[in-house]
Amino acid sequence: MDGFQERLRLSLQWRLSWWLAVAMLLVAALAAAVSYLSALDEANEMQDQTLRQVGALYGADRLPVAGAIQFVGDDEAPVMILGLRRTATAGLAALPDGMHHASMNGVACRVLLRTVSPGLRLAVGQAIAFRDEIANHSALRTLLPLLLLVPLLPLLVVLLVRRLFVPVAALAREADQRGERELQALAPDFLPLELRPFVVAINRLLARVEKSMQQQRRFVADAAHELRSPLTALSLQAEALAATALPAAATERVEALHLGIERSRVLLDQMLALARAQTVLPRASAAVPVLDTFRRVLEDLMPLAEARQIDIGVETAGDPRVAGDPVDLLMLVKNLADNAIRYSPVGGKVDLCTHADGGQVIIEVCDRGPGIAPEQRERVFDPFFRVLGSEQSGSGLGLSIVAEIARRMGATVLLDWTDAAQQQGLRVSVRFQD
Repeated sequence: MDGFQERLRLSLQWRLSWWLAVAMLLVAALAAAVSYLSALDEANEMQDQTLRQVGALYGADRLPVAGAIQFVGDDEAPVMILGLRRTATAGLAALPDGMHHASMNGVACRVLLRTVSPGLRLAVGQAIAFRDEIANHSALRTLLPLLLLVPLLPLLVVLLVRRLFVPVAALAREADQRGERELQALAPDFLPLELRPFVVAINRLLARVEKSMQQQRRFVADAAHELRSPLTALSLQAEALAATALPAAATERVEALHLGIERSRVLLDQMLALARAQTVLPRASAAVPVLDTFRRVLEDLMPLAEARQIDIGVETAGDPRVAGDPVDLLMLVKNLADNAIRYSPVGGKVDLCTHADGGQVIIEVCDRGPGIAPEQRERVFDPFFRVLGSEQSGSGLGLSIVAEIARRMGATVLLDWTDAAQQQGLRVSVRFQD
């Protein structure tokens, strides 16, 4: 009972169903009572009319002997015919002509009295018990359809209310299935007029949130872009300073300065890449060859791989294609390969693999580094999160960029061990719908 009361208090659908059902049942009960009383009155009137018709058939020549009762009709509801002398002053004889409730032969009856001649009167009666039974049966038969309908009324109300709330449930499912950056307006056209102002207000809120997010992304992109020029100038000055003859201590400090500037430049590039991936703009869509993307990634990252003595190779079964923006796919694979090279030990190996599997195109990047523990695999997609204990310096944006691009392209990203037995290395699998 407590659960029902709680739902009744919190759910508009339950409250509407409950009160509509109660109201319909009350109206049905009132209609049943009026119908029953009306049918009962009509049945009694019909029986009175029967008494009048029977009385009209008996004249002075057919009147029973005074004081004798004659029965006509069926055994269930017989009609009693009684002749009375006009001179009698007690009992039935004392009543005026017309319909009366009186006793005939010791039985409570409905009696019609009529004078048939100056000296004789006619009494036509029927037992009230028989009359009431017939009237009740007749009245109950009129109630039967309504009584059969009453149990169906609450069910009908519940079904109708649920049907009315179907558009609201559909809108809720649509909103629930959206991603955190899918802030386009909801469509209120199919909703009832009473709910449309609420949806319009939500759409205005979504528009304000979208505007705020765009301003934040624009600020990050503009700030990163504005910082690139001074960092480039600092890098050039550091290189010029390193080319001059300096003491050993000064040379070490210049080298450290140059490395710091280079890390800042990489961070700005990744911030620009992340801002671009998060920007909701139409992208060119085409069937992009994965092997061509691998080739371009190798061209860009081969100097880094050679500097760390990393053996980077490609394994493929055919030349699958991925539907999407070529720049997005290039950025995704490049970030995965860059991470793999940086986190692999010197002299290690990185593999870029691709194949088709059951209507999906799978791209895998495998390294032989420390890998990522299962409990940290969800968090590594957060911006600026870096695994504790890592010896490599980085911004923590690489996998965030990968996750954003994968979401945009409708792909899923899975992390696993390269060597599950030894729990070493990181295997990143990106699954695209073919």
